[in-house]
Amino acid sequence: MTTRQNRQQDELAFVLHSHPFRETSLLLDVYSREHGRLAIVARGARRPRSALRGVLMGFQPLRLSWFGKGEVRTLHSADWQGGQPYLQGTALMCGFYLNELLVNLLARDDAHEQLFDYYQATLYRLAHETDHAATLRCFEKHLLQELGYALALETEALGDEPVQIEKNYRYLVERGPLPEADEAQGALKISGKTLLAMAADDYRDPVVAQQSKQLMRMLLNHHLGGKTLHTRELIKDLQKL
Repeated sequence: MTTRQNRQQDELAFVLHSHPFRETSLLLDVYSREHGRLAIVARGARRPRSALRGVLMGFQPLRLSWFGKGEVRTLHSADWQGGQPYLQGTALMCGFYLNELLVNLLARDDAHEQLFDYYQATLYRLAHETDHAATLRCFEKHLLQELGYALALETEALGDEPVQIEKNYRYLVERGPLPEADEAQGALKISGKTLLAMAADDYRDPVVAQQSKQLMRMLLNHHLGGKTLHTRELIKDLQKL
């Protein structure tokens, strides 16, 4: 709901990132369902007696009200909605990874309602399921689709021939799967089985899991334009311990 003072009331949102702002405030990177990514300053949120302390948590659904029409809005109120279990351990690291993807790939003030709903459902999956890698692949694929970069998984890039489960391909970022004999520079070798399994969101096979991870990493690196995802590097370092 919008007032004449450019106020938004009780908007469903998640905090993607926050950091200290001036002496007592927080600067929030917020993902709202109706308005997309926003920068919002929470004035006085770091004061010991602030009503906002303990409310502006990541991975928890909030109802936020704010005002202003500039690049940075001002928070008016925040209410925790509950219903989402707290993420812990590997699930928490995966949550940070999702948030970093959204911060780097979503434009400001560009609503993606379906992606918002999928993000919320993905947080629930991370809290309740153990195959976090499969959950991440599903979200990555859905994210690219929402941004207009849908993966070509079921038809070849040349001639629109159906992908065959028994064949091998070379996947080129800007085109999709090419026949294996096509030595396209920068293409990733991948099986037809993996492509079709990804189309069905089925990552149970170990080879499919590995190849899909490689493909999604190649595609995301391309769309990130060389930006490094710090959570991805941290997860890799932890796996070496």
